[in-house]
Parts: sequence; C-alpha cells; structure tokens
Amino acid sequence: MLNIKCSGVDELEQQEREELYIAQLYKEDEQLKMVRAGIVAAGLRDISVPIGYGRLLTMLVQLNNAQRVLEIGALGGYSGICLARGFTSTSGQLVSLELHQTNADLASRHMSLTGFDQQVTYMVGDARDSLQQLLLEDEQFDFFFIDADKEGYPFYLDVALKLARPGAIIVADNIFLRGRVLDESKQGPAVQAMRQFNERIASDPRLLSTSLPGYDGLTIAIVKK
Repeated sequence: MLNIKCSGVDELEQQEREELYIAQLYKEDEQLKMVRAGIVAAGLRDISVPIGYGRLLTMLVQLNNAQRVLEIGALGGYSGICLARGFTSTSGQLVSLELHQTNADLASRHMSLTGFDQQVTYMVGDARDSLQQLLLEDEQFDFFFIDADKEGYPFYLDVALKLARPGAIIVADNIFLRGRVLDESKQGPAVQAMRQFNERIASDPRLLSTSLPGYDGLTIAIVKK
C-alpha cells in the first residue's frame, strides 16, 4: 500500500469549500433535482454521483462521441441521465446493470420522465452474471461508468477491458471510500479491493489514466488504441 499522510484538517476544510463553490457555480437543473427527490421518496439513500461529476460524465460521453455506454450501478437513474445527455444522436444506447429490480424500475421511470427511455436497457441481477452474458454476446462499448459494489471493482475493470473498443473511456467513482483507502488501519474487503483497483488502473500499460481527488475521488482512463 502507498504510504499517505494527511497534512491536517485545514486542507480537508479547504476542499469542502472548493466543492461548495463549484456547486454554486454549476447548479443542478430541475430534472436532476426531481431525480434526487424521487430517490429519497422511494426510501433510498441518495448516493448518486455528485453534481460536478455528473456534468463531467455528460461531457466525456459527448467528447468521445460514445454510442454504446455501459453503466454498472443504476440506483435511481441520476448517473444514467447524465450519461445519456452526452449522446450526440438518438442512436446512442445505454446498458445499465442493476442488482435490484426496484431500483431499475425507479431508474427507468426517471429516464422516461427525462426523455431517454428509448435509449436505455436494464439488466437486473448480479452484475458479474450480466457482464458474463455481455461477453458471451461479444458486445462492445465506447464508455464505461463503474459505481456499484466496491468489492467488485477489480473484476469490473477486467471485464471492461475485454468489452472495450479501442479508445473507450472507463470512469470509476468513490475511489477513496470516504478516506478509508488512505487509512492503513482499514483492511476490510471493500477497501482492499479498491486499493487493488486503484493501483491496477494507474499502472496497466493498456490504459492512460488519471484520478481526480474531489467528491470522494473519480478515476478516468482511456483504453489505448
């Protein structure tokens, strides 16, 4: 494990102020506010991607002209909407993997309300099984967003590389696990899996990657052509 030392609370407070400032500059629109409200009304904890990173997902999908996007972890559809907003045509398609049928149903309703219901397909069940099915079907994707169970991240990376077209983008959220990844006293399975994922995506010769520290961390990688 990398030896990381925190230089104090002041830097953390400064980061929080910076994130608040950005949130005030780039306000959440009414559609996304509606989705967050719908998630809470359904009795779910709103752990959707932060506003700033949602905007980044839209930008990256558009910049890559992605037509086939794979999302691992739908929750209530917030990130799915951000991804679909990046499509440059109505032919763009999102495949979203979700463990729970109730979550997939909620996400589907939100996608429909925002006009993307014809551009999304949900695969419900264990993401590992869904990914194996996609491999068997020889599917290929231009963009991947990983935001599901953290113990699965190394496996999700392995499969993403097999499903990726050259030049595909892989994005993963919550790479710090609220600081637990940096704490040597934390050795739970999710923490260890995330450390493995972070180290592998940073060093894999097939990838060009970087990580952003804000909002619990986001890693972005490009599959080399």
